[in-house]
Amino acid sequence: MKLFVIGCGRWGSFIAWYLNHIGHEVTLYGREGSKNMEQLMRERKNEYITLPDSLQLTSDLTGAQEADIVVISISSQSLQSLCDTLKPYDLKYKTFVLCMKGIEISTGRRLSQIVEDNVDASNRIAVWLGPGHVEEFYRGIPNCMVIDSSHDATKQLLVEQFSSDLIRFYYGMDLIGNEIGGAAKNVIGIAAGMLDGIGRTSLKGPLMARGPREIARLIKAMGGSELSAYGLCHLGDYEATLFSAHSHNRMFGERFIRKEPYDKLAEGYYTVKALVALGRRYHVDLPICEAVYGMLYEELSPETALEELFSRSLKGEFV
Repeated sequence: MKLFVIGCGRWGSFIAWYLNHIGHEVTLYGREGSKNMEQLMRERKNEYITLPDSLQLTSDLTGAQEADIVVISISSQSLQSLCDTLKPYDLKYKTFVLCMKGIEISTGRRLSQIVEDNVDASNRIAVWLGPGHVEEFYRGIPNCMVIDSSHDATKQLLVEQFSSDLIRFYYGMDLIGNEIGGAAKNVIGIAAGMLDGIGRTSLKGPLMARGPREIARLIKAMGGSELSAYGLCHLGDYEATLFSAHSHNRMFGERFIRKEPYDKLAEGYYTVKALVALGRRYHVDLPICEAVYGMLYEELSPETALEELFSRSLKGEFV
């Protein structure tokens, strides 16, 4: 199959490498002038992986028209802009696979909704979510992930075409829950990093227990299945996000507390804005998300945030 991967950052470059590695014809796109793309064009490698000669590199979106599948891995808040850029191209009857996690701040739209609002009815849309780090995949360490879509045939095709000894894919069963859960795990990752930053790492245990309950309530209110919060998209991704040294969101949270700069993309920083707004829209209590939001945007101190969480009314664990 011909695949066109848009986005040459850490995850996008790995996706292109992986899909080429398992036998697909792959072209990786990066914007002209992008530092990431300039390095790949010059050296065919970045700090994470080395690309084989069989993988094509381009800064021309025209190639997307020849692909069977268009894979997108960019910042979630840039997705609408990309859709606007793609409109002049003939991309009918193609499958779009979103390898990214987030919620649009201005509208609360899930990423699949953004694409659906901008493409032809002949297109199919899927999401690729779950745990794993580029650094570990590239070393041959396997993991499990999930692919979901509102079209069963599309889901089945992608799972069959993308599965390998390196990544075992499961069929997603709840597009709403998987997208919200995948986006929300980055916020919980920032919370975990904040606990590391204040020397309260042992509280990650309660965070892991209460985080999925909080997100499950929101997923249910939005029409999804509560169980998704306990699947690969959310709880299944906690080890990679709440504990790993490779986790951008965890590291961002730790550096934020320590007032140290951090220049990597931490999607949870943007997602927490959208989650708090969704919680208020659907009348769902999201205390962890509210605490993270307060620290990131309202100068709430970690001590005050913890005090407010611990002083909440007493209740049954699963109420």
